[in-house]
This record gives sequence, C-alpha cells and structure tokens, in this order.
Amino acid sequence: MTAAEAAPTAESAPAAAEDASVAPAPGATPPRTPLVARAAAELIGTALLVAIVVGSGIQATELTKDVGLQLLANSTATVFGLGVLILLLGPVSGAHFNPVVTLAEWWTARRGGPGVTPREVAVYLPAQIVGAIAGAILADAMFGEPLVKWSTHDRSAGHLLLGEVVATAGLVLLIFGLARANQLRFAPVAVASYIGAAYWFTSSTSFANPAVTIGRAFTDTFAGIAPSSLVGFIGMQLIGGVVGLALVALIFMPGRSAE
Repeated sequence: MTAAEAAPTAESAPAAAEDASVAPAPGATPPRTPLVARAAAELIGTALLVAIVVGSGIQATELTKDVGLQLLANSTATVFGLGVLILLLGPVSGAHFNPVVTLAEWWTARRGGPGVTPREVAVYLPAQIVGAIAGAILADAMFGEPLVKWSTHDRSAGHLLLGEVVATAGLVLLIFGLARANQLRFAPVAVASYIGAAYWFTSSTSFANPAVTIGRAFTDTFAGIAPSSLVGFIGMQLIGGVVGLALVALIFMPGRSAE
C-alpha cells in the first residue's frame, strides 16, 4: 500500500470519523444488531454450550469408566466448543451466554459507558436460561436419555461453593480485564482456555454460570447438578462476579498523569 492509498482523502475523512463514532468500544454489545437477533444469539449460543457440556459428559461415561478420562473428554470438548461459539456469535451479541457476565457488563455501563442496558439485560437473561434448559434436553435426546430427569448429583459441599466463587471471579476478571486492556480480540481463545483450566484447578469443575447451572439440573448425567444445590451455586457465582469486578477495578485502575 502506498502513502497515497493509506492517507484518507478529504471526502473519506468525514465518513471514517462517522464510522469511528459508532464503532463499539471494547466490551460493548455491537450497536447495530437488532435486539431480537442478539437474544437469538444468546439463546442458541447458551443452548449449544450446554449441549456440548452435557453431551460430551454422556459420551465420556459411555466410552470409559475412568473418571479422570471422563473429565478430560468433557473439558476438552467444552474448550473447543466454547471458543468456536464466542468466535461465531461474539460479533452479534457479545457472546455472554452467562447472566453473571451480562449483569457485570450492565454494572460497568451504568454511568453511560459501553455495555448492555436494563432492557437488554431483561431480554438476555431469560434467553440464556431458556437456552441452557433447551441445550440439556437436546443433549439428552441425542443420547437416548430421558428428556427431563432431575439430576441427583449433589454439589452442596462448602469447598465446592468456594470453587464457584474462584471460578466465576476469575472469569469476570479475565473478560473485563481484556476489555480494559483493549485485548478482547483474544477472548475466544482466552476465555475457552480459562474455562478448560478451571475444570481442573477448581473443586467445582467451574460451572461459573447461573444459566448453565440451571440447565444442568435437568439432566441426571455426568454433568448434572441436583436442584437442591442450585441456590448455593448460583449465590456463589453472583458473589464471584462481584469479586471479579472488584479485582478489575483494583488491577486496571486508571493511571494518573505526572504533575
């Protein structure tokens, strides 16, 4: 490219300035996508995410009795599936697939910054929850399991709840830290990699997502969670979201100019 080609002309400069003025800031939901399309992306994305988690768990238990290999298969499928979903649907809805992420973005945008509005939150959250339930039912259907069977996998122990705080706080720190550092282009790889790692380093295997947690209660398979454990898990995830935002504010504190 020559210097002449690179330099904006007088006619193109206003257009470029106009495009820049409407371009989404890091962490913001794309502004020109209709809300119905964004809701559909959140519903379908969350449904596919849960189908990946539940389906790979069922497949793993059918292939081996080794719990370590089952978890390895489950986590590997989730890493690749989540990365693809973020890459595909991120430009449409921001690829939240997670009420904690949606609420955290709303909180950071409450003073006029980029992010979702209360109206968008009211649309995103039900879409994510419905999608998660549909994804669990879809996975069960693909493997010939009962379409809806409440999980009997109790996950109410205190150390598991602590694991959910850690997993969710780390996820929020990662996503919003990337946004503060203007590095969100790496989100598909970074978020998927973090979730894959958190499968192994957290005691809870990193649900870190209230919608996914609800969806996984509908399947009595490897990835399930008993309905009696939902309140504790979701409560800890919300606490983890608050902790994550506090860490973002602390670590990515705006610098001060030298006087």
